[in-house]
Amino acid sequence: MARRLRIGIDTGGTFTDVVALDEDTGEITTSKVPSTPHDPARAFAAVLEETLARLADGAGEPGVAMLAHGTTVATNRLLEDRVGDLGLITTEGFGDLLEIARQSVPDGYGNSYFWGKPPRLVPVRRVRTVGGRLDHTGAELRPFDEAGAVAAARWFRERGIDAIGVCFLHSYADPAHELAMREVLRREHPGAAVSLSCEVLREYREYERAVTTLVDAAVKPAVGRYLARVAAASAGTGAPLLVMKSNGGVVSAREAARRPITTVLSGPAAGALGAAFVAGCAGHRSVVTLDGGGTSTDVAVVRDGAPAPTTEGAVGRHPVRVPMIDIVTVGAGGGSVAWLSPEGTPKVGPRSAGADPGPICYGRDGVEVTVTDAHAVLGRIPPYLLGGRVPLDVLAAHLGVEGLARRLGMAAERAAAGVLEISAWNQANAIRQVTVGRGLDVRDLPLVAFGGSGPLLACRLLDVLDLPAAIVPDNPGNLSAFGLLTVDVRDDHVRTRIVRDGDDAPAAMDAVFAELTAQAADALDREGFPAGSRRFERSADLRYHGQAFEVRVPVPDGPDFRAETVRRFHDAHEALYGYCHRDDPGRHPVEWVNLRVTGVGPITRPAPRERPPGDGDPSRARTGSRDVYFDDWTETPIYRREKLAPGDVLEGPAVIEEYGSTLPLHPGFRARVDGHGNLVVTAAKEERS
Repeated sequence: MARRLRIGIDTGGTFTDVVALDEDTGEITTSKVPSTPHDPARAFAAVLEETLARLADGAGEPGVAMLAHGTTVATNRLLEDRVGDLGLITTEGFGDLLEIARQSVPDGYGNSYFWGKPPRLVPVRRVRTVGGRLDHTGAELRPFDEAGAVAAARWFRERGIDAIGVCFLHSYADPAHELAMREVLRREHPGAAVSLSCEVLREYREYERAVTTLVDAAVKPAVGRYLARVAAASAGTGAPLLVMKSNGGVVSAREAARRPITTVLSGPAAGALGAAFVAGCAGHRSVVTLDGGGTSTDVAVVRDGAPAPTTEGAVGRHPVRVPMIDIVTVGAGGGSVAWLSPEGTPKVGPRSAGADPGPICYGRDGVEVTVTDAHAVLGRIPPYLLGGRVPLDVLAAHLGVEGLARRLGMAAERAAAGVLEISAWNQANAIRQVTVGRGLDVRDLPLVAFGGSGPLLACRLLDVLDLPAAIVPDNPGNLSAFGLLTVDVRDDHVRTRIVRDGDDAPAAMDAVFAELTAQAADALDREGFPAGSRRFERSADLRYHGQAFEVRVPVPDGPDFRAETVRRFHDAHEALYGYCHRDDPGRHPVEWVNLRVTGVGPITRPAPRERPPGDGDPSRARTGSRDVYFDDWTETPIYRREKLAPGDVLEGPAVIEEYGSTLPLHPGFRARVDGHGNLVVTAAKEERS
């Protein structure tokens, strides 16, 4: 009988990773291939073909029960500002919506004299306005101008502008005018990719809604073409292709292509969820996750078993107000380039050497020193990657580091160590942003370090941030791909409905919640989840009257949901800001602003597997030694990760190597293998006393 597999494929900037789970035995198979940034679908097809061939047995090719994919196509287009020729259609009289934008200044008013607004997503010459007007309740003040809509559609068609966002005033209250505009565009400009704000983000605040809609339109053609290619590459498996969303769920490729804005943090979200799953199995419900890749490092916080959500995210310079995991990205990956500022100050990142040409040690004509080159020169990684599939030219890396060292006036090993120190502090600052910046004490949270480069600086991060421990999962380089197998189908729906809290509030909100639930149910029907196998999660954004922004809290079921939701709002407001007005509702009444429903289609998760303990002697895993530079050159024992067993304890200095990653264990630190095969790194007791 052929195997039945569940496969997760995650595309990163340097490598494309795969995890295949045998449904019957629980056996996990992992692999990597170099990413193909010019055509990411090629790497997807290659790693899928390689995996199926590798797992074929006498019963024939294995069957695939599920195929999930995390993609960076939308992310990269936004980070690189490759948004193409976009057009915007908005309400007559509001053509300067993008120019007005918001008054907020990055880093506070201290830098306001040195800051200018970023370039508009759509220049004013590609904005068309159409007559018609609704008020904030959705009542029509002026009818939709059909003739003006036709003129706008033809204007875009004649100029070859094929990606168009439509954002009319107050369409969150009634989408009728936007739906009419789409029908005109279908008739007059049928080749255009069109995004409507009422479908992308049915919330008030016109600027954020317009930009989010335009971002959806900008990535829709590229994401649609890419998903069509990977769907064709996977068609032979017979399994439905699921795509990771930024909100921590998966959705069919068809739905992802319809609303590509939901995939802008597809890859990083899978990593955070995989880390949450692994940490939860090991008994850690709240952790910091650190996903170190070739181009960047993504950090997030997991609280009570789930990554923290947000709708206040951004990708590059573009605000994106869709539900997503609260992730901070910093340009501190293995390929991050070391460089000198005009003042001669050493810097690392955010620019990356990527997969091609990559670091100097890759031997692909790279000429700039990267973090990976520094690790190679200091002996902290082996002279190869992926178990020998990618040999490293350590001599070339050493020559590159020597050139940097001469410019800094220091020895090569000190220059390499300095590159790693800067990279570690870049990562530490990102961790502070999602912990201290959110009111959390970073010292209470273990670190889950994964990704190809994630564990490399784990010991230094423990030291800098005074973290209690670092957890390095088994196969850390493939954890994002594994995370794709641990998530449910999730579909989010939102509606702005501003209501002053009071006894009559539930009646106004019940109808909205019912409509949103029906929309979520329809989406789950399309995904193949019948009524008995799905659930719905309700939440709401609340504020005190007069506040400009809201706090989101879960909304319970039942007729008495109002009082409990308001109580949760007071508690959350006090936890975030240090005060609340629960005892003064007369002077500070509560307002309900946005109502939300998420439809969840549960998918069976992998079962956690405990491993039998070893004999307590880790020498079975030792393969030799080599000189490694920590504070000085030290002959350091080398261990193979797969030969370690639960209960084994290693004292630093040591280097623990495996197929997709490496853990340099610094002097003064120890690593213990827990019952699930995770490496738990802590500072030695005598070092912390």
